[in-house]
Amino acid sequence: MLSRSRLLFASGAVAALVLTLAASYFSGFYTAFPGREPVLEAASGEMIKLPPHRDVGSMSVEEAIAKRRSIREYSGEPILLEDLSQILWAAQGITDPKWGLRAAPSAGATYPLEVYVVVGEGGVQGLEAGIYHYAPEEHSLRLVLAGDHRRSLSKAALEQAWVAAAPVDLVLAAVYERTTARYGERGIRYVHMEAGHVCENVYLQATALGLGAVAVGAFSDEEAQSILHLPEGEKPLYIIPIGHPRR
Repeated sequence: MLSRSRLLFASGAVAALVLTLAASYFSGFYTAFPGREPVLEAASGEMIKLPPHRDVGSMSVEEAIAKRRSIREYSGEPILLEDLSQILWAAQGITDPKWGLRAAPSAGATYPLEVYVVVGEGGVQGLEAGIYHYAPEEHSLRLVLAGDHRRSLSKAALEQAWVAAAPVDLVLAAVYERTTARYGERGIRYVHMEAGHVCENVYLQATALGLGAVAVGAFSDEEAQSILHLPEGEKPLYIIPIGHPRR
C-alpha cells in the first residue's frame, strides 16, 4: 500500500504531466499547427513596414453596419497608406500577440487565408504600383511583382470594370490544407466561412474610413492565380476592390 507522501508525489507528477501536455497542445494549436506557416515562395521581395493600426475610430460599429454598401464606382483619389494599413489589420491583423490570434475568426485558429494587395499606379500614397503579400506577424507588405496589374485582374474577373478602376484590389487566397489537416473535408466549408468573415471586416473597416468596397467572386481561378504568382498550394477565393466612392 502506498504511503501518503508517495501518493502526493504521484499525484503531483501526474498533474505536472497533464499541464505539460496541455501547454504543448495549445502551443501547437496556435503557433505550430502543421501547414500553418505562411506560403511565401512568391513573396520573397522587398519588405515594407506598414504604419501602426488604430484601436479607436470615429465611426461606431452600428453606424458602419448601417452605412455599408457594395461600392463599384470610385473617384480615382489615392488611398492613404495609413488607411490601407488599417484595412489589412481588420482583415488578418494580429489582435493577440501572445497566441497569434487574428482580427477574423478561424476554425481552430488554423488561419488558411493569405491576403494579396494589387496596387494601381498612384493608387496608394507612398506605395509603388505592384502586387504585394500581407504578412500579419510583421504587419508588413512583401513585394511579389512590380507594376500595375489591375487591368489583367479585371480581365480575369470577366471584365468587371470596378476591378480595374479601384486604386486597390485585395485578393483573398486559401491554403486549404491548413484547415483540412485538422477537420478533414469539413474544413473546406470552414475556409469559405472564414473568407466571408474577413470580407465583412474589410467592408466595415472601409466604410468606417469613408471608403467603399465590393466583393467579387466571379473570376477565372487559373488566370487570377497566374497573375498573382500564387504558389501551387494557394487558391484565390475573393477579389475586393477598394476606393473612394464617386460622389
